[in-house]
Amino acid sequence: MNGPIQKNGISRRGFLKQAALAGAAFCIAPAFGKVTAAEKAATGQPAAAAANGALLHGFRILGSGNAAFRVSPIGFGCMGLNYHRSQHPDEKNCIRLVHEAIERGVTLFDTAESYGYHKNEILTGKALKGYTDRVFVSSKFGHKFVNGVQVRTEEDSTPANIRRVCENSLRNLGVETLGMFYQHRIDPDTPIEVVAETVGELIKEGKVQHFGLCEVNVETIRRAHAVCPVTAIQSEYHFMHRTVEENGVLAACEELGIGFVPYSPLNRGFLGGNINEYTQFDPTNDNRQTLPRFQPDAIRANMRIVEVLNAFGRTRGITPAQIALAWLMNKRSFIVPIPGTTKLSHLEENLRAADIRFTAAEMREIENAVAAIPVVGSRYDALQESKIQK
Repeated sequence: MNGPIQKNGISRRGFLKQAALAGAAFCIAPAFGKVTAAEKAATGQPAAAAANGALLHGFRILGSGNAAFRVSPIGFGCMGLNYHRSQHPDEKNCIRLVHEAIERGVTLFDTAESYGYHKNEILTGKALKGYTDRVFVSSKFGHKFVNGVQVRTEEDSTPANIRRVCENSLRNLGVETLGMFYQHRIDPDTPIEVVAETVGELIKEGKVQHFGLCEVNVETIRRAHAVCPVTAIQSEYHFMHRTVEENGVLAACEELGIGFVPYSPLNRGFLGGNINEYTQFDPTNDNRQTLPRFQPDAIRANMRIVEVLNAFGRTRGITPAQIALAWLMNKRSFIVPIPGTTKLSHLEENLRAADIRFTAAEMREIENAVAAIPVVGSRYDALQESKIQK
């Protein structure tokens, strides 16, 4: 058994025994492939992936050895369902959209304590209720909160806070175990070895299945991995931000057998082509209005990149969003992007990108065309940027 379990399902001890048996199978599984219905049943592959009409087929492996984690080729970023992405559907329609994603084969859903301070976790938990034997949900710890308000100048990855966040996340999400537990941002006051050891203990206790890190450098990855095997790194990665190719993080993941989960794979919606200099972001629920790259002048300049994607896709019958997602999945077999959306049409558009294969020549063509256009505007403000390891 390698799937999540419901509160009324098997015990954590039973889960751990079965997970250990499944680990050996993961060691010899291909990084990307298709399995029969019988294999799905034997290894816990969610039934949705085999359902008629599912848009996602096959799977990808994050991590290796005992840390291997088999998931759908594309996951779903839940943050934007009700946090930081302007107006959104009501709770009922958000839940319906998550159910549609599950039925189309998505098995990895991503949230965090800090997305509205439990607000997004609670919604995600409601949406996944009754499906937690078919999907995995990941969450994150590490930001510091006082009375529910984030202290933006500090982080907190002390063992006590990691455990507190874990218990809150389990309760909010209505699960007994988290598919992945990421450190959201590095805590300069807590050694990464202490963080890794604490998450390792949670894994032994059955409260967490896999350990992940966000926006860290190669040194931190190696130090953490030596204490508790890291299954995935989650960092921003897309056509307009390719730092992980330059700082050695992607290469280190390949060397160490660690998966990579790009967040904001469409650059917070920009690469989908539906944002322009006249777009109005909700001042009460959208952080894009504060980001240098989403100011009108920057948007106007960066639209040249979207037009390059449009031109590339026009003769191939694919959209800019599909190009951006397919490019990531064609880069490495251990990459699993987690785009989010509030629209069924965009969900289907995103998922169909998993079937797109580019030749080496096409990859060079689109990369060179995009690289020729300078990106205008930083992705974060100075404070947020300071929390990201270089």
